[in-house]
Amino acid sequence: MAELKVDVDPAEAGFDADRLSRIDKHFDRYVENGRLPGWLAVVSRHGRIVHVGRGGYSDVEAGTPVETDTLWRIFSMTKPVTSVAAMMLAEEGLLELDDPISRWLPEFASPRVFVKGSALKPFTEPATSPIRVWHLLTHTAGLTYGFHHGHPVDAIYRAAGFEWGTPRGADLAACCSQWAALPLLFQPGTEWNYSVATDVLGRVVEVVSGLPLDEFFSSRIFSPLGMTETGFVASSVSRLAALYIPSADGLARNDAFGRLGTSRPDCLSGGGGLVSSASDYWRFTEMLLRGGSLDGVRLLSPRTVSLMASNHLPGHVDLEAFGRPLFAEMPFDGFGFGLGFSVLEDPVKARTLSSAGEFAWGGAASTAFWVDPDEDLTVGFYTQLLPSSTYRLRPQLRQLVYQALVD
Repeated sequence: MAELKVDVDPAEAGFDADRLSRIDKHFDRYVENGRLPGWLAVVSRHGRIVHVGRGGYSDVEAGTPVETDTLWRIFSMTKPVTSVAAMMLAEEGLLELDDPISRWLPEFASPRVFVKGSALKPFTEPATSPIRVWHLLTHTAGLTYGFHHGHPVDAIYRAAGFEWGTPRGADLAACCSQWAALPLLFQPGTEWNYSVATDVLGRVVEVVSGLPLDEFFSSRIFSPLGMTETGFVASSVSRLAALYIPSADGLARNDAFGRLGTSRPDCLSGGGGLVSSASDYWRFTEMLLRGGSLDGVRLLSPRTVSLMASNHLPGHVDLEAFGRPLFAEMPFDGFGFGLGFSVLEDPVKARTLSSAGEFAWGGAASTAFWVDPDEDLTVGFYTQLLPSSTYRLRPQLRQLVYQALVD
């Protein structure tokens, strides 16, 4: 495991060290008043780590402090990994973005779309176009999550056992078969809705490559990049941060959900199943920032990464115009969506100090990352608080990072 430590004077990388310390003071207040169990932030520029901040506890009850080698459930920060896997196969000519996914998953050959009615009595019509690979990458397939609670189809997912997890004993292939039998929210390509699309994409990766998703990740992405602490099972359960939810008394431990990552899951979720360390995920984001290559290992071409980090919503509109509401702390104004990430189109509209072209995403337990090619910058943030909409941690972190950038 690579050691996570500052390896350059912040001033040499264009940062004011005193201003960077505001990150620590800000998130330490979250710990002191009982809003966060613990946290870790990594800021890197020009390939050098300029700031590592941490505070609080990975396990409050045991009094275990957050360390630089703490392991975190990264949930939806798994999605960019799956997206990279799919694009690696595309670069090999094994799939195309326009391919119907029924080419590999025949259960999706005849999807039906919700038109009206209720979860108990839905009325549907045939899809007018197939679900394609790029629909999965951009969350425009018409799939959903049961935890959204915003549409009758969300309720249909919950009734089928899909809310914050998958039915016991169902592997990824079985889950995809069940999702294919449920109605779509809308005709493919006509709207954006955060969904199990990346999980389905993970199944495409399995079928195309002939490897289980965990084996593909390990052999094709993690091992080449030296990401020795990332996988569907924690490399050390004793270093895995406990999960918490807000409560009237501050924080409540959630051990039922906290079992995730302690053993190999039935369903290898390409949408949210990975455990990682801050050091490992820093290497992944640096690979993306460097156009698909890190330390002599190339996973993708620069053109492919550029395509992934471009807004693929029609007419370059933002998520506010094309997407269904997600989380209050994840604004849609000014942000489009690429092939696996959000993409910042308009910093003024988004009311952020970040740069146009920034691409990013986060996880359900309030983790987050972003890559800013314009400033040659990557940032990662790790904590373990469900749900991610509890506090506006991500926009606050952006403000704190960029106010310290002074060159």
